[in-house]
Amino acid sequence: MGSLDSVELQQILRDTRTVAVVGVSDNPVRPSNEVYRYLARYSHYELYPINPNISELDGKRVYPSLADLPVVPDMVDVFRRYDDLPAVLADTLALDPLPKYLWLQQGLWHDEVGAQAQAAGLRVVMDRCLKVDYAQLIGR
Repeated sequence: MGSLDSVELQQILRDTRTVAVVGVSDNPVRPSNEVYRYLARYSHYELYPINPNISELDGKRVYPSLADLPVVPDMVDVFRRYDDLPAVLADTLALDPLPKYLWLQQGLWHDEVGAQAQAAGLRVVMDRCLKVDYAQLIGR
């Protein structure tokens, strides 16, 4: 759960195929929107946007929750408030099989959530931007 080096991050980014973006926004000034749109355009990921308050983003279905997804994603990428992180973890741990990775976006760090996720077998990345790391380590 400590800081990962660039080799470990690159391995996670390359290994991931499907990403649930929890807390995606349809507001273009929100970081979750910018990250989602970048990944949709430049990454190799199949994205599953999650937000119970919107139904579509850029012509793609937005799912109300992780439980509503048609697949279990490799990674759960989280754009939610600190206080919401335990509930996001509970939703993540309810999936079967479990995702491989829990990624808390830049500015998010939660020791208890990280420890519980690791204890359940997930690799945890905290306080990092998926867009920035993808751009620097994989591609554009």
